[in-house]
Amino acid sequence: MGDDDKKEKKKKSKKKSEEEEAPAPAAPAKASTKKRAQRSTSNVFAMFTQHQVQEFKEAFQLIDQDKDGFISKNDIRATFDSLGRLCTDQELESMISEAPGPINFTMFLTIFGDRISGSDEDEVIIKAFNLYDEGDGKMKEDKLRHDLTTWGEKLTQDEMDDALSEAPVDSKGYIDIKKFTALLTGSAKDEEEGA
Repeated sequence: MGDDDKKEKKKKSKKKSEEEEAPAPAAPAKASTKKRAQRSTSNVFAMFTQHQVQEFKEAFQLIDQDKDGFISKNDIRATFDSLGRLCTDQELESMISEAPGPINFTMFLTIFGDRISGSDEDEVIIKAFNLYDEGDGKMKEDKLRHDLTTWGEKLTQDEMDDALSEAPVDSKGYIDIKKFTALLTGSAKDEEEGA
C-alpha cells in the first residue's frame, strides 16, 4: 500500500503542476468576457446607421481637442470656446457627469443613443433654442442668424434664409421658440397648442 499511496501522490502532484502550467480555464473566461463586451457595444452601434456613426466619429474627433481618445472637461471647454460660447465650470461638470465613466467613442455613442431613444425630439430642440431665449420663450432672429453664420459650421445667408423662411417672427424680430420647434419637427400637438 505504501507504493500505491506514493503513486497516487505523484498523480495528484503531476495533475496539479499541469493545471498550473496550462491556464486553459483562463482563456475561455477571457473569450466570454470579450464576447460580452462586443455584444453590448454592438448594440450601441446598431442603433445608428453607418453614416450616422461616421458623423458621430467626426464630431467626437472635433471635440477631443487633445486627441487622447477621451473627451474631458478641458476638451469641452475648448470646443465651446471655439464656437464663441463661454461655459462655467458648473456647466462643464454637469456635462461630464452625464457619463457613468470616461467618455471614449463608445460611451459618446451610448450617451447619444440614450438621449435619442429616451427623449422627445421637440425637447432637445427647445433646449438648444433656450440658449437664445430672450424671455417669454422667444429668441431674437438677428442673434440666431448672426451666430449660425459666424460660429462652428457656418451657414450661408441663403441657408439661413431657407431655415428661417417660415419661422414665426413677430413685428419686433422675435421668434416664438415653441412654434418654431413645432414647425421644424412637424409636431401636430405643439402646432395645435400654438394656433
